[in-house]
Amino acid sequence: MGVKGFVEGGIASIVAGCSTHPLDLIKVRMQLQGETPAPTGAVQNLRPALAFQTTSVTAPRSMNIPSPPPPAARVGPVAVGVRIVQQEGVAALFSGVSATVLRQTLYSTTRMGLYDMLKQKWTDQDTGKLPLVRKISAGLIAGAIGAAVGNPADVAMVRMQADGRLPPAQRRNYKSVVDAITQMARGEGVTSLWRGSSLTVNRAMLVTASQLASYDQIKETILQKGLMKDGLGTHVTASFAAGFVAAVASNPVDVIKTRVMNMKVEAGAAAPYSGALDCAMKTVRAEGPMALYKGFIPTISRQGPFTVVLFVTLEQVRKVLKDF
Repeated sequence: MGVKGFVEGGIASIVAGCSTHPLDLIKVRMQLQGETPAPTGAVQNLRPALAFQTTSVTAPRSMNIPSPPPPAARVGPVAVGVRIVQQEGVAALFSGVSATVLRQTLYSTTRMGLYDMLKQKWTDQDTGKLPLVRKISAGLIAGAIGAAVGNPADVAMVRMQADGRLPPAQRRNYKSVVDAITQMARGEGVTSLWRGSSLTVNRAMLVTASQLASYDQIKETILQKGLMKDGLGTHVTASFAAGFVAAVASNPVDVIKTRVMNMKVEAGAAAPYSGALDCAMKTVRAEGPMALYKGFIPTISRQGPFTVVLFVTLEQVRKVLKDF
């Protein structure tokens, strides 16, 4: 029965991941908006977003310090999507899809299978019920283990999705997820494949606990109160609500994870961020607290459909494999 849970979860996750990949790509591009590393030797002016207006001091002409460039205009998800198609072509919307398949195969298959195993193990055999606290605990454990297993594919996916926003000379131009992982291991060391792993684990714990536990809880509540029968309508309603909960809980960690994974570390130079906390502090100081919710619209736009496709597919796969 344990293996069956992994197979069911894996199939549903791959279908959901591939079908919503363009929305995930747009989310990553939006999360990187405003992240403009200073040129080598330049003085970067990071003004707190909530600072009061102060009188500027004019530098002597002899210092010849260039004025900081005006901040780039931030655009919405539709504009980002249109820009990607115009500049890179329609196929660019599926940049990194091979990494998505690998990520769902490793990460989601593991977390879905483990969650199902823990849920079955912890369910009261007499009443057939599992308290919400135990559902959340199962999600936290399953998410952490799944994220640790799938982190290399996650790093590759973020980099492949973000590559198109870089100048041509700075692009990594990975041919596939295998090529991405190989180049990272050779050029930056094997440990680079687990860059941002603490963030990945934290995010996965939040997503899995909020997504899977809330889906089960909402579905049970709907059925117990007789609001709807156990069918497509119930599955869609419960899964969309679960997607919203997961998006709200995970977006800040997701923004920091994206930036840490995408940072380019030059040999002999200091990394843009020393870690997750440093990235969070620099992001908030430079762009304001709400920068942690950058990409929230595409996140919920992606998380909602992803969760709906995930659980609707999962319920159908369970019916097909019921007798196996």
